[in-house]
Amino acid sequence: MVYIQKKKYYRWIFVLLLGLMFISILLGCSFGSADITMGDALKIVVKRMPVIGDRLVKEEFSTPSISIVWKLRMPRTLMAAIVGAALAFSGATYQGLLKNPMAESYVLGVSSGAALGASLSIVLGISRMLGFSGTALVSFIGAVATTFLVYGLARRGGRVSMTTLLLAGIAVNFLLSAFNSLLLIFNNENMERVVLWTMGSLSGANWTKVAIAFFGSIIGMILTSFFSKDLNLLLMGEEDAKHLGVDVEKTKKILLALSSFIAAMAVSVSGVIGFVGMIVPHAVRLITGPDHRIVLPYSAVLGGIFLIVADVLARTLASPMEIPVGAITAVTGAPFFLYLLVKERRRSLV
Repeated sequence: MVYIQKKKYYRWIFVLLLGLMFISILLGCSFGSADITMGDALKIVVKRMPVIGDRLVKEEFSTPSISIVWKLRMPRTLMAAIVGAALAFSGATYQGLLKNPMAESYVLGVSSGAALGASLSIVLGISRMLGFSGTALVSFIGAVATTFLVYGLARRGGRVSMTTLLLAGIAVNFLLSAFNSLLLIFNNENMERVVLWTMGSLSGANWTKVAIAFFGSIIGMILTSFFSKDLNLLLMGEEDAKHLGVDVEKTKKILLALSSFIAAMAVSVSGVIGFVGMIVPHAVRLITGPDHRIVLPYSAVLGGIFLIVADVLARTLASPMEIPVGAITAVTGAPFFLYLLVKERRRSLV
């Protein structure tokens, strides 16, 4: 009876979060150098709907307003929602898998692998030949290759120690960041483009990128959700999980691959945006507890809201100049990271 009541309670909270997501999207479509109200932004979006749009909204809008909302702000805001959801979801999976609140794609080196791939794409001219798709493709390959490298370093005798995996990820993260810095030193002419990409930005969003990021991320999230009960059992310890019927090593491989795929999809279209995958899942666990059947979907929605708000701040705080969204999340995430470090240190001393 208590479980049913809790389930209904969390369901209503989730509906509330979806409502906040909707409001955040309208917020993202209305804020900017051009003054467009949330009501007008909603009407423009509804009016663009096929068949029913013109019936629901009779009001006419200027061509510049329609272009600003539909071609610029709407895809950018949806991209923020998708990337934020993907990073938070993968972060929640990493944290459950590693049993460490500081684990995320940024710490495990996946983001650094994507950054190095993007830098190589820019320096070697691949981005000039293929445009954004070239940079996204090479950064995705870099992220996936880094995952295999970290996994290979942590694997011993067919088993993977989660502690070793985390340490290997941190070491590879520093190594790839060093290589990226060397590329910048020897290629000054591309420095600005590389630095902007590695700081994270959603300014290049369009409907094609939104579709690619959405379908790639949603497939990864759905597949990962099937393992939410296994993640809960792994929290009890690998031996207990094994006794309860979980193929521990196989499950760890699948979850690591899926979470890295989701993170790679996000980073390949947005650049490196750190700390979203650390802050959001930890905040969700403080509210809901460790059940991944709740943590995973809550993290996705809250991550989307968080990055939309961060992107709005990035666009408006220094308008007309734009701050990289990665800088906004870093300002929020770095103190939170230090808080977790102090908390873990105090716990180890008790």
